[in-house]
Amino acid sequence: MLRFKSRTGRSGADEAVRPTTAIVFMMATVGLCGAQTILIRNATVLTVTKGTVENGSVLIENGKVAAVGTNVSAPADATVVDATGKYLMPGIIDCHSHTAVEGSVNEGTVSDSSMVNIKDVINPYDINIYRALAGGLTVSNVLHGSANAIGGQTIVIKLRWGKTAPEMLFEGAKPGIKFALGENPKRQGYPQNFFSQGPAAEPRYPGTRMGVEEVIRASFTEAKNYQAEWKEYNERVARGEKPIPPRKDLRLEPLVEVMEGQRYVHAHCYRSDEILMLLRVADEMGFKIRTLQHVLEGYKVAKEIADHGAGASTFSDWWAYKIEAYDATPYNAAMMTRKGVVVSVNSDSDELQRHLNLEAAKVMRYGGLSETEALAMVTINPAKQLGIDDKVGSIEVGKSADLVLYDKHPLSNYSKALKVWIDGHEYFDRDKDLETRPKFEQQKKELLQKENAEKPKPAKEGRRL
Repeated sequence: MLRFKSRTGRSGADEAVRPTTAIVFMMATVGLCGAQTILIRNATVLTVTKGTVENGSVLIENGKVAAVGTNVSAPADATVVDATGKYLMPGIIDCHSHTAVEGSVNEGTVSDSSMVNIKDVINPYDINIYRALAGGLTVSNVLHGSANAIGGQTIVIKLRWGKTAPEMLFEGAKPGIKFALGENPKRQGYPQNFFSQGPAAEPRYPGTRMGVEEVIRASFTEAKNYQAEWKEYNERVARGEKPIPPRKDLRLEPLVEVMEGQRYVHAHCYRSDEILMLLRVADEMGFKIRTLQHVLEGYKVAKEIADHGAGASTFSDWWAYKIEAYDATPYNAAMMTRKGVVVSVNSDSDELQRHLNLEAAKVMRYGGLSETEALAMVTINPAKQLGIDDKVGSIEVGKSADLVLYDKHPLSNYSKALKVWIDGHEYFDRDKDLETRPKFEQQKKELLQKENAEKPKPAKEGRRL
């Protein structure tokens, strides 16, 4: 059964409907324009990395940007989009998302759940994918939750609404794994009612910040030994021997990939002392932290973060929603940027992901960053953090045509996304959306009426004696 989300983000029984003709039609018709040639002309083109082109045009061929400039011509059969007075920018990239995996975010039963994979539970029918597109979002880093010191494997997706889950995967994007520090993983050690019920509350190690550190160190110690066993086995095979292979360990395999640079670490964190702890453990064990997620006290240790080579994916101005977030400041992103850290602004929310452009705008108010630096925090910077900046994140010849057309400057609170392209395919058109809404609402109403009519009527009570 497909459920529409309420404005609170929760699904309700009164909103539950079966997959309708309207939904099937909407999902089947988006992105079907094929690899056609498109010329978007007369726009203010915000390339992010190559400056701003006034009255510029962008040519899309075979799903990629073929030309950018003021004098761009196109074949006679090209689809022409007149963007006079409008703004064109790269598709927005969210480096911290849980969209399309509701109900499957946390495998919180063990401290190290590196064997589970978010890729296995992507739900392409999640309506939040479409809503995110309507806000200009085109790429999401979909993460496991933060109940574990070492969480599950993560993936990068393109929001190809109407496609299957495998078709949404970002081709060539390196996979990741989620770590978590602080309150979330240690809370499992002292679950609700622990002190009143004792062992009946089923505590799970660790219950302290020290324990979180030990879990990470212990797991990587095991992974190093496991890596050495396989290295010895492969060397013996290369010498012509026929040894018995080591036992495959699905929990340690991803950690070996981390040490060998084949998988990125994205670490949930808040406090500066824990940030330093994780960087030291990573240096000790011989791997790198790719991004520090949330990292609200990153401004205190920005130099150390930059020296390690980690990126920082933070909130624009979230504060005080739990104890370890009390020392946050909206100047965090700007301060880390000035210390040489590659910083992005993320959502961690199905609601916030719909207007990340406005979250980026806040870094201009808090810290005095430029328009280009602000836009970079939701485009090229998260692309760098995810290792996909050679494919997306800016408007450059040869990159994927992931583009958003706004009616006003995207850093304006009054701006609206009008069209969104991914790989040159149109996945959102505001005018078409508004035009088809009445029809979809009518179909939804009819289906709900039909569903109610088909419900079995309660049996009448017999006469009581």
